[in-house]
Amino acid sequence: QPQLVESGGGLVQPGGSLRLSCVDSGYNMRHYSVGWFRQAPGKEREGISCISRGGYNTEYKDSVKGRFTISRDDVKNMAYLQMNSLKIEDTAIYYCGIGVDPRSCDADEYHYWGQGTQVTVSS
Repeated sequence: QPQLVESGGGLVQPGGSLRLSCVDSGYNMRHYSVGWFRQAPGKEREGISCISRGGYNTEYKDSVKGRFTISRDDVKNMAYLQMNSLKIEDTAIYYCGIGVDPRSCDADEYHYWGQGTQVTVSS
């Protein structure tokens, strides 16, 4: 059973950067796809970026392309999301997820979740 823990969230001004981290302390992350998702108040959880097993393929939501970068370090069982040029609309709780064989970067395709980390972009 994967045990995911996210960290790195916080309060940042528009235009700033944050780097989110996700560690899997209970499973072997290298065998699975990893994704970052976010959920704002009153909205559904949405896929932001996903990276395939082995890191060969990445996928980004249009609104974060060119600003966010997903990566993974399977030796450390870690995944990361580098977020640059943050906007107010990026404010949400960010979740790391593991997908066994996801067909897309959609929350419905991912089955293991961390507790989330809050990202607030505000001046």
